[in-house]
Amino acid sequence: MKVTVVGTGYVGLVTGACLSEMGNHVMCLDLDERKIRILNEGGIPIHEPGLDVIVKRNVAAGRLQFTTDVAAAVAHGTIQFIGVGTPPDEDGSADLQYVLAAATSIGRLMTDYKVIVDKSTVPVGTADKVRAAVKAALAARGRGDMDFAVVSNPEFLKEGAAVEDCMRPDRIVIGADDERAVLLMRSLYTPFMRNHDRMQVMDVKSAEFTKYAANAMLATRISFMNELALLAERVGADIEAVRKGIGTDPRIGTHFLYPGTGYGGSCFPKDVKALIHTGRENGMHLSILQAVEDVNERQKQVLVNKIVAAFGENLAGRSFALWGLAFKPNTDDMREAPSRVVIEALASRGATIRAYDPVAMPEAARVLEGTPGLSFVGSQSEALAGADALVIVTEWKEFRNPDFDSIKATLKQPLIFDGRNLYDPKLMAMLGIDYRAIGRAA
Repeated sequence: MKVTVVGTGYVGLVTGACLSEMGNHVMCLDLDERKIRILNEGGIPIHEPGLDVIVKRNVAAGRLQFTTDVAAAVAHGTIQFIGVGTPPDEDGSADLQYVLAAATSIGRLMTDYKVIVDKSTVPVGTADKVRAAVKAALAARGRGDMDFAVVSNPEFLKEGAAVEDCMRPDRIVIGADDERAVLLMRSLYTPFMRNHDRMQVMDVKSAEFTKYAANAMLATRISFMNELALLAERVGADIEAVRKGIGTDPRIGTHFLYPGTGYGGSCFPKDVKALIHTGRENGMHLSILQAVEDVNERQKQVLVNKIVAAFGENLAGRSFALWGLAFKPNTDDMREAPSRVVIEALASRGATIRAYDPVAMPEAARVLEGTPGLSFVGSQSEALAGADALVIVTEWKEFRNPDFDSIKATLKQPLIFDGRNLYDPKLMAMLGIDYRAIGRAA
């Protein structure tokens, strides 16, 4: 099958690569010439484990190509995925300008039946706007009678595991009211469901809502545990023991119950905001989700508060080693990363920060350019040199079992602020390390 994917970010590039892996001929379109140049030269503009292998294999096989030619991209695929960004506006609503621009271009250039698929995370009612944009473009050409369908097919990809999620989906949600479009989408996704039919077909608005509801639920679990973690510190409980105690209940489960420095990334923050905005537009105040957002913003300050409690508000002359910059492991994504809040708060108080991350330092250098006192180093040990304390923000695997003797010998004092609860407080005490984590009473 011939498929076009508009956008080569996390969603578009992973979707296009995985579809080509199943034998489809995929053309990925992006107006960012730099991205397309990198891809055509054999590079990958994002960090996503396993993606480079699939891209190179399918480019070599002639099943995957990249272009900035809009006309060629529209002509190529019967199925046209829109996987562009939907950044938050000032009021928290999703900015649909790129989605609607893509829809208009398809309507302006299509010459036969197309299935236009909203793959981007978009608010309820977007499919109607996409349909209107395509119709307007067709009418302007005098081709208002041309047939097409608009489908909602939200993505459920986790950054750092996106290829696995795409190749072995736990569900495929299709929102459509066009039988021909449903058949084409089922044909496209059947190779991904050889063992079990995971496709859920529903109306378009329910499909759009499903994506927001899923992310809002996961964000709620994170904020819930973060709030309980703060209370656990006050009452002398260990939130890690509590997490294990409730996670074994099958009604609750273990996922997204890890307390930390708050959620970040490209999805949870903007999707919670967008759903709150949708509520306001429809005369509802979504109290739970507003609390989820408020708790998350507060949680990003928890490490800063612990550091200030230890050293005072004035951090001039203090130096901190910081491990982890990306909002989560296995990605270089710095969008809404808690590390940004920590770094900016420490720098504003006069501290110097030596930061290390296995993959995110180039992106961090771009988004934090000009931050006073911030430098990036090439290893964990280099970050520790001359530091007053170690601050851990992202739970990369290589941070889980470090050389604690070396940490003690290198730091000015054996003090660790752990935003991800990586270590056992009893072991730290035995080693003589002052260990301050999240929700774990001293």
